[in-house]
Amino acid sequence: MGEPKKPRSVSRRDFLARSARGAGAAAALTATSVSRAAATDAAPNMAPIRVADQFTKSIGEAPVSFDFGPNGLTGAEVFARVCKAEGLAALFCCPGNYTMINAISATGIPAYGGRIEDIMCAAADGFSRVTGEVAATSGTEGPGFTNMIMSIASAQRAHTPLLVLASNMAMANEDRIGGIQQMYQQPITEGIKKYGKRITIPNRIHEYAQHAFRELKSGVPGVVHLDFPSEVHGARFKDPSELKDFWEASKYRTECVAHPSPKDIAKAVDLIQKSERPMIVAGQGVFLHKGWDALKRVAEMNDIAVVESGPVRGHFGDEHRLSANLASDALGSADLVIFVGQYLMPNVGEYRFNPDVKAIRVHPVAEDLGRNWPLDLGLVSDEKAALEALADALPKRQRAAWVAELAAARKKFESLNDEYYALGVKYSQQTGVVHPAVIGKVLADFLYRGDIPKEQTTFAQGGWTGASWTRRWLRAYRPGQMNNCPYQYYPIGPDVGHLLGAGAAMQLGVGPQKAYQGAPVFGFTGDAGIAYSVMEFDTLTKYKIPAIMTVYNNNAWGMITAAQGPRSHHMYLFQEHLRYDRIAEALGARGEYVTTPDQYKAALGRAYQAATREKISTLINVQSSRDFLSTQTFPPGTPRNLEPGVTAYMH
Repeated sequence: MGEPKKPRSVSRRDFLARSARGAGAAAALTATSVSRAAATDAAPNMAPIRVADQFTKSIGEAPVSFDFGPNGLTGAEVFARVCKAEGLAALFCCPGNYTMINAISATGIPAYGGRIEDIMCAAADGFSRVTGEVAATSGTEGPGFTNMIMSIASAQRAHTPLLVLASNMAMANEDRIGGIQQMYQQPITEGIKKYGKRITIPNRIHEYAQHAFRELKSGVPGVVHLDFPSEVHGARFKDPSELKDFWEASKYRTECVAHPSPKDIAKAVDLIQKSERPMIVAGQGVFLHKGWDALKRVAEMNDIAVVESGPVRGHFGDEHRLSANLASDALGSADLVIFVGQYLMPNVGEYRFNPDVKAIRVHPVAEDLGRNWPLDLGLVSDEKAALEALADALPKRQRAAWVAELAAARKKFESLNDEYYALGVKYSQQTGVVHPAVIGKVLADFLYRGDIPKEQTTFAQGGWTGASWTRRWLRAYRPGQMNNCPYQYYPIGPDVGHLLGAGAAMQLGVGPQKAYQGAPVFGFTGDAGIAYSVMEFDTLTKYKIPAIMTVYNNNAWGMITAAQGPRSHHMYLFQEHLRYDRIAEALGARGEYVTTPDQYKAALGRAYQAATREKISTLINVQSSRDFLSTQTFPPGTPRNLEPGVTAYMH
């Protein structure tokens, strides 16, 4: 026998080249063997995915009424009692902060336990956005709490009334080098909350619960962050006399809101009557304070155009003749802008309004009036109250030229969409994958022009690159129908969380979702975003929330156009043709992988049937291409529009 051959050294370049040559064979092998995967990747008698009996038993147990009895109440139970009395609409959490989340769930407040703290925080945000109600989220000490920061910040930028609860272990262990014990939470949320407190005096827990709900339900909403050392949530109180400020809600907060003075309403009417093309920018405050009927009265009384802004849309329907949601070209013609409920004011020049346009702003807080935008009139008022007063004071007026201009702008926008769709069909045929313009059109046809009532489906619009196309097609016809997930803060990846929150709202029939209780929810995200939150398909499945998420899979970060110079391109790329649908299947949901428009349309139909009949969620993995970003090869590349209305990301 000769000497054994020495292994030939292979350079890194040769190795990569061989790997690339082998990719085609690997793909072919995968294609032929994938159908057999289920039979070969597990023991023959492997049990199927199922919801545990204990889960079903636990969720069906009767709620507890926390009243003082022989054993008194713990601090956690005192706090949960306030949450129940205040109508906390839902809790979204992961394990941790155990005594707090257990007590809240025990009261009968709907509680959802998930996999990732950040995404469950996003779910609470999404729930609140489409209902207008207070929702809570919870994290544990350091790791869980810090994981939530992105979604806490996102909720604050959206001015969501979100209650963030976190434990902080024991005060007795402070300064003992205890890892997570060293973390002081409140400074970490500085700047991304409305109010926060580490509660350190046990008998003040009821008092701080009052402070929390007063902040959540008064003025301009925002995030409230409370953390509870064990000495507080574990303390026991034998009767109310041991608690400071043990008052019921009417004693510690008011339902009264500010109303505009008759003098200010008269000034507003005068400005409106002197204008030829007035436009209302209807922000989140209109939705949160349920001012949509009053808004419609004002607009129709005086033929005032309305464009929606903020993280949620639908409080002025897209099909209304006075809607400018699809008429961004008309913004430049407005000679009077009336900001109502616009909590995050744009700077002059961010919208296509004339820089010299006259402006009125209605806002609950006087200190914010005049910020970012010069005003001809500022009204300190609740949004609904101001709109009702205007509706009563304005004379009836028709503005035929203005209405015609709005109609022409909408027609131009829809015509451009049709052009984009035709290009998308052409590009899809050329490449063998699906252009995002086609995704948007197919989705819109399915949701609004088929057998589903166009008002039914609540939609969580996430993503980045593909969303620039799909949001042009998606519509809102009633309050709370559309949630703009990345609003203002541009978080990456919370989209399944927002879908979960919206789905829970539909499941429970909360607020404006009541009329469509039980209907499936739809969402859109990208292949970058799905990595952050795909595990919550487990949560959707076990709670039987029927949700359908479209994943725009273009094999790259949406910012790949930023790749400049040598050795940079690789940092923006994913492996191609990844099977996110298989992940959903492995979590007990359905998955579909599609490469053509017809396949996508059929997949939507199957997913909807599974959702309505069996309450099963589906992830539809739509294969696309990063090459569609090229303005040279596939013009127009990616259309961007930051205006209020259907295409907005900001303000």
